[in-house]
Amino acid sequence: MSLKNDVSANIISSLWDFFASLKLTVVLLLCMAVLSIFGTVIPQNAGAEDYIRIFGLFRYQLFLILDIVDMYHSWWFIGLMALLVANIVVCSIDRLKTTGKVIFTRHPKFDLENYRKRQDRIEFNSGLDAAQLREPFRDKVARSFRYCRVIDTESGFAVTAEKGRLSRLGVYVVHFSIVVLLLGGLIGSNFGFEGFVAIPEGETADSIDLRHTGRQLQLPFQVRCDDFNVSFYEGGNRPKEFRSSVTIIEAGREILKRDIIVNDPLYHQGIGLYQSSYGKMDGGQPALPPMTAPPEKIELQFQSVASGMVYTAEVSMGETLEIPEGLGRLSVEEFLPEAKFMNMALGPALIVNLTTGGGEAQAVTLPFHFPKFDSMRKGQVVISVMAEIRPHVEERYYTGLQVVYDPGIELVYSGFVLMIIGCWITFFMSHRQLVVDVAAMDGATRVLVAGKANKAKMGFKLELERMADELCEMADGTRENRASNLSEE
Repeated sequence: MSLKNDVSANIISSLWDFFASLKLTVVLLLCMAVLSIFGTVIPQNAGAEDYIRIFGLFRYQLFLILDIVDMYHSWWFIGLMALLVANIVVCSIDRLKTTGKVIFTRHPKFDLENYRKRQDRIEFNSGLDAAQLREPFRDKVARSFRYCRVIDTESGFAVTAEKGRLSRLGVYVVHFSIVVLLLGGLIGSNFGFEGFVAIPEGETADSIDLRHTGRQLQLPFQVRCDDFNVSFYEGGNRPKEFRSSVTIIEAGREILKRDIIVNDPLYHQGIGLYQSSYGKMDGGQPALPPMTAPPEKIELQFQSVASGMVYTAEVSMGETLEIPEGLGRLSVEEFLPEAKFMNMALGPALIVNLTTGGGEAQAVTLPFHFPKFDSMRKGQVVISVMAEIRPHVEERYYTGLQVVYDPGIELVYSGFVLMIIGCWITFFMSHRQLVVDVAAMDGATRVLVAGKANKAKMGFKLELERMADELCEMADGTRENRASNLSEE
């Protein structure tokens, strides 16, 4: 039984040492960096034909086996991130065992002999008795240091003080923020989704097309596009703003109405709806039905080549009219649904009989869809059929919405905030200790000021100098007998 316990303890100890290793951290980070390069070079979630075209069939099949086509969702990449999380947690716990004794103690230890021997100590003598300096010195130091305690020594007393002890936790806050960021990314990657939906004006959608996979996902609510508006920059077709007025519907009830514009999404049940794109439902005016019979009234246009004047007149089939400026007489003879000219289809056309001022008669073809066709005749008058007026149809748009759900986003934001706090603590705060040792010596009172800091040591030296100056002034009002052993590091 004892042997089994020893073996189990050794296994647990080996596993702990493995996860507490900084070498493991370096290896994991290098692996993730190299794999991220592969994920950038090799397109992710592309179509099979793209992979086969670029890399060939064999490599594509290998990519499928290794999950390289969707690397960031593969089991081995997620496993690497889980290993990194475990490594960071175990490393932090392992090192916190030592630093915790410094951080979480109620009364920190001060080795007075060590402080008395420090090269950067500051000493001066005072003509006042040590007992007279006890309370003023304690009050002075207590105003600058959160922890302050006076202890008795063989020949006097020592004021011990400390501040910024919790700043040693800054690095652990950074470690914890990385863990929170990784967990947020894992949760969002595996339980979130991103897709797209196009909703025509006046219509409702309750499902989206997922990005990359193309699969459809049912939403827990319906989205109705009540209206869509787009404005353009003056003198061009570049959109200035496009806005969707949408309504969220649940169980047949309208829950929420709001406008969505770019960079101002709508959130409902943790799902974000972002304005992504837009388009026209109809390609301009609708096509007119084929013309199988002539209109009751046909509007013709006459342009005099000599004067440039343009005249219009309304005629019916079989009717004859005089052309202004004595340019001749015209009678409408025939309607052709599909006219041709030199084997070229002209579509519907009129065949008219034109008698010029000189008495010459000729048959003229006037297509409905080619108003400049008669100009090829090179006559004294150019005749054309006025274009048929199309009914006005208002343009109808659809709105393109990007739909995103990321349940880990709050963890990611929290991780960033924690990282900023941790970095600020780590780089701009330090753990500082101060000792003011006062002792009766050879009929005088010797005062020693010493201290140490784990960071920003030059700044703390200046603080020690100021503190020594103020204490020296409090002790006897003079600085002439002050001796300093402060040395540059």
